[in-house]
Amino acid sequence: MYMLSKRNDSLTSEVNRSFYDDVMWGLRRSEKCLPSKYFYDAQGDVLFQKIMRCPEYYLTRCEEEILREQTADVAACFALKEPINIVELGAGDGSKTFHLLQFLTSSSNYVTYHPIDISSHILNHLEEDLKEKLPRLQVKSYHGDYFEGLAAIQQQTDLPKVVLFLGANIGNMSKVDATQFCSRMRSFLNKGDKVLVGFDLVKNPRIIQAAYDDEAGLTWQFNTNLLTRMNRELDANFNEELFEHYCHYDPISGTCSSYLVSLLEHRVVFPEDEIHFGKGELIHMEVSQKYLQAEIDEMATETGFLPIDSFADKRGWFVDVLWEAQ
Repeated sequence: MYMLSKRNDSLTSEVNRSFYDDVMWGLRRSEKCLPSKYFYDAQGDVLFQKIMRCPEYYLTRCEEEILREQTADVAACFALKEPINIVELGAGDGSKTFHLLQFLTSSSNYVTYHPIDISSHILNHLEEDLKEKLPRLQVKSYHGDYFEGLAAIQQQTDLPKVVLFLGANIGNMSKVDATQFCSRMRSFLNKGDKVLVGFDLVKNPRIIQAAYDDEAGLTWQFNTNLLTRMNRELDANFNEELFEHYCHYDPISGTCSSYLVSLLEHRVVFPEDEIHFGKGELIHMEVSQKYLQAEIDEMATETGFLPIDSFADKRGWFVDVLWEAQ
C-alpha cells in the first residue's frame, strides 16, 4: 500500500477544495471518473501541445487548415461592424485562432479578443505571444469557467460578438450534455450574435482510434499527469505506474472513451478519504464525441441557433460551423 499521513493544509484554498470535492465525487462512484477540466495545469498544457503535434492526432491539423485557408470566407460570414469582439472558450495557445485574428486586425482598427480558459498558465503565454505578434489587437482575458467569463463579458458590453468554441471541445461532452451546453451558451448571447463551433466528424474508426491511442504514449502521460497533479495539490499518493491508458471507439454511437486501468488492487490515500482500486478497475477520463452533419444542424435548431454556414477541411474529417443566435 502507498500510505501518507492525513493532513488538511493542502485543502485550505477555495480552489483546492473545489478540486478535491469534484475528484471525490467522481472516485466514489461505482463507475469511477475524473473531471477532464483538471487536465490543464502547466504540465498538462505542455503535454497537450505535444499531442496536437503527434502524427495520429489529426484534429488540430484539420482545423488549422480550415482557419488558415478559409479565413476570409469565415470572417465574411461574421458580418460584424466595428468594434469587433471575439470571445473564445478554451482558448489554449491560440495557434489556430491566430489566423483569424490576424485577418481581422489587418482589416479593422478595433478588434478586442476575449480568451477564456481555466489555465492561467496558457492565458499568460497567449497574451505575451499576441502582444508581440499582433500589437494592434486588444486582449482582455478571463481566467475561469466559460459561463462565468461569458456573463462578465455580457455585463461589460452589448456590442455584437462572435464566440469561438474550437478544437472539437464540444466533443468532450455527451450529446445530451453538449445540447445543454449550447442552450446555456445561447442564454449569454444577444440575438444576432454568432458562434463558430468545431466538430469532429464521423469517419474511418481506425483513424479515430489511433488519434487517442498514440504510439508515443503521450495520451497516457496526459491522463496520468492528472494523478500527479492530485498528488501535488490534493496531497494524494497515486502511483502513476499502476495505471495503464486504454481507449475505445464505438463507431455506432460515435463515442470515443478514454480510461485509466488499474493494473493491481491497491488503495490511494487522500487527506480526508481513502479510495480502493480493484485490479482491472477503470477510471473514465474523457469522452470524445464524433458527429454527423445532420446531428450538428439539429443541435443548432434545438438550442436557439440558426445554422449559417460550415467550413470543412479538404478530407472532410472536421468542420467549423457558424450559427447565429435567434
